[in-house]
Amino acid sequence: MRMIDLPPDSDDLIYQAAALLVEGFRDHWPDAWPDMDAALKEVREALGPDRICRAAIDDDGTLLGWIGGIEQYDGHVWELHPLVVKVDQQRSGIGRALVADFEDRVRERGGITITLGTDDEDNMTTLSGIDLYPNVWEHIARVRNLRGHPYEFYQKLGYVITGVMPDANGIGKPDILMSKRAAQQKDPAGC
Repeated sequence: MRMIDLPPDSDDLIYQAAALLVEGFRDHWPDAWPDMDAALKEVREALGPDRICRAAIDDDGTLLGWIGGIEQYDGHVWELHPLVVKVDQQRSGIGRALVADFEDRVRERGGITITLGTDDEDNMTTLSGIDLYPNVWEHIARVRNLRGHPYEFYQKLGYVITGVMPDANGIGKPDILMSKRAAQQKDPAGC
């Protein structure tokens, strides 16, 4: 497996990237990219000059997964969006490798923080299917993973829950916000 910039002139890899979005999000987030048209639009946006778009490919040139990033706050913060791995290749280290590569690219560009949102539209955590108001932080402090929600994957990579957007996807369907420092932390006295 090797990591590359997803080539904007490779129709084959772009199509494979779109197909991964449709397939990879079908079970838990079917409205994310419900069809190839929506997925192709997402891939093309991810290939913009102010974005990061990296791909993991095997020796035969088959796309195993890809990750995108969106610059925010004048490049101090990068949003990780999206991350997808072929369904039959999940839990094999590809996602972890893509995130590590993405973090390297963010550091190269001078980014300080990486953030992401990981929706819970399907009652996969204790934050879904309830009214989070008015005590949002109490709910976050007691969050539990009920059915394989990806927030724990990101926690294993050093990301922490930095907030929740209640009802982001409808009543009782929050977006779990996570972040991680990408840059080396300076001595607090030298900040």
